[in-house]
Amino acid sequence: MEKAASFLSSLLGGGGGGAGEEPAGEPAATVASILIYPIKSCRGVSVPQAPVTSFGFRWDRQWLVVNAKGRALTQRVEPKMALIEVELPPEAFHEDWQPTPDSCLVIRAPGMDALKVPLAAERPTLDDVSVWEWSGSAYDEGTEAAEWFSAYFGKPSRLVRFKEETEVRPTNPEYVQGYKITFTDCFPFLIASQGSLDALNELLKEPVPINRFRPNILVDGCDPYSEDLWKTLKINKLNFQGVKLCDRCKVPTVNQENGELGTEPTETMLTFRSGEVIRPSHKNKQKVYFGQNLVCKESVSPKGKGRVVKVGDPVYVLQTYPSPNEAPA
Repeated sequence: MEKAASFLSSLLGGGGGGAGEEPAGEPAATVASILIYPIKSCRGVSVPQAPVTSFGFRWDRQWLVVNAKGRALTQRVEPKMALIEVELPPEAFHEDWQPTPDSCLVIRAPGMDALKVPLAAERPTLDDVSVWEWSGSAYDEGTEAAEWFSAYFGKPSRLVRFKEETEVRPTNPEYVQGYKITFTDCFPFLIASQGSLDALNELLKEPVPINRFRPNILVDGCDPYSEDLWKTLKINKLNFQGVKLCDRCKVPTVNQENGELGTEPTETMLTFRSGEVIRPSHKNKQKVYFGQNLVCKESVSPKGKGRVVKVGDPVYVLQTYPSPNEAPA
């Protein structure tokens, strides 16, 4: 029985027992890609490394597009956000880099001139900005940015930046406490595996790329859906905790290349990745799951050097959940 349990653990990507164990033996996976989404719901940026801050990866969801009432715009209601490309200076992803007066966020979209947003400029504050359950103040990126986004969406819109100095947006306290986020939905990191994507694509008539699921960390070398069970893991001496399976909204059905809304991959995922199938003893049976939300324990401790995740880093799994049915979701 113990041998069977050990075999099942290794098959599902488990790399060890208790949370306090040091990595031993072979890693469960390797970091294949790191993806940052500077503007919420716009295209991601693939980077070779990303510093970990108290809010998640640096620059991730730092900016938000809001409507005339200050409410967040996302691909759920504006699928053409998928076509907005965002560029940061390559050196911005180095741990000690600080923006200069010439440093800019560059934004592009079909039919629009490039928009440059200075990274180091002083900005006024806009009150009554809201994302889901949270509302507060944010930096207003100004008239030029507002006119650009208003023209693109055909309605009044503004670009705002999270105000780290004064605003606190906690993670969902039902799952984990003591962590904070910027404009992400609920948690600072999302991990998914290439194996899971490959397994899904074998069932689809038309394969989908990983950008449908918008992870921050894409790993390779593990079995499909191993990440469902990862409770504690270590990447480059940083300790991550799996806190909630990621239930998916309709964004994965938005084609990220043309901004068109469809039905896949959600329609197929309902047949084998729904709560009814993998979490039968829980509610939310019609939700579909792909990826695992994470927090990083070092993000809440005083600042230190070397808090960087890099492509190629091994992923060591120290503790696993017994089954998806017993993992939080």
